[in-house]
Amino acid sequence: MTTEEYKTHALGDFALQSGRTLKDAHLAYLTLGSPSNPTILYPTWYSGLISSNLWLTGPDKTLNPDKYFIVIPALFGNGQSTSPSNTSLPQGEAFPEVTFYDNVRAQHDLLTRGLGVTRLRAVVGWSMGAAQSFQWATQYPDFMELCVPFCGSARTSDHNKVFLEGVKAALLSAKGARSGGVCAGEVSGEGGHRGWTEGESGVGLRALGRVYAGWGLSQAFYREKLYQTVLGFKDLEDFMINFWEAWALSKDPENMLVMLHTWQAGDVSKQEPYNGDFSAAMKGIKAKTLVMPAKTDLYFPPEDSEIEVENMRPGIGELKVFPSIWGHWAGGPGDSKEDVKWLDDNLRKLFDENPSQA
Repeated sequence: MTTEEYKTHALGDFALQSGRTLKDAHLAYLTLGSPSNPTILYPTWYSGLISSNLWLTGPDKTLNPDKYFIVIPALFGNGQSTSPSNTSLPQGEAFPEVTFYDNVRAQHDLLTRGLGVTRLRAVVGWSMGAAQSFQWATQYPDFMELCVPFCGSARTSDHNKVFLEGVKAALLSAKGARSGGVCAGEVSGEGGHRGWTEGESGVGLRALGRVYAGWGLSQAFYREKLYQTVLGFKDLEDFMINFWEAWALSKDPENMLVMLHTWQAGDVSKQEPYNGDFSAAMKGIKAKTLVMPAKTDLYFPPEDSEIEVENMRPGIGELKVFPSIWGHWAGGPGDSKEDVKWLDDNLRKLFDENPSQA
């Protein structure tokens, strides 16, 4: 998909939860299907472009553009919506910290003011898209009928935060910088924040890719050598270079850091009226919610999803676990064909068993 194929929604000077402002902000998005059909919101994930979501859509899928109006908004920081890579800032100033709350408020503006949508059939998403789904269900609980977060969480766990600290530290070390701590940016030197040289960016992104390689896929995935038998790489090093490093090198380091902060700081209770009460936030969900973690996901384990569902009101939450050895990748981006079918079958079942009330 070329950059010309998605649209942008102007947000103006957009006030953030942190108190800072994104100047002349915009949200990138793509729509599939007719706006006369029920609307499904399908947000992007960490590093994902809008086109990275298309694998779960099509005439043969539950997310069928012939039946639904599918809206795919891009995260702030992904390089399409307002991001460090497309924003000019004063010398020494870092890009503002953005939360899931900020992203969802911008998406609400896109839907209501930009597209005239006042009700969602469903909000669905993988990974950071799952976190946005939970955020939607708690921030605008009356706006959707169904909520389907898969391989993601409503609150980033401590273990997940530690994993992300490793990713952040590996990336920052390439330019001699260090993390300011959990849910904090880099420690800036004299003169404030500075950008990256081409050499620093390459070294840092390669390091990021190799750190990620041990987390995105499970021990069983590597034990069974699916990187060879399914994905076609000749050996482990070929996989490290031509899958993980290649993915990381296609990204902008500052964009990756902005999205990493959004993820690391994720917590649906950090908004009114919940004020830090996670159980109250979960009980605030009104949409029928199907939570689908992967059995072997190393940073969104089923145990965390069980806690989320247990805290929802009776009849609201349901838990189904991907029976997969693909780890986090069970939920996307479409590499495991068996998992795609399992996910799509469960989406279809949920939609069929819960007819629209519109």
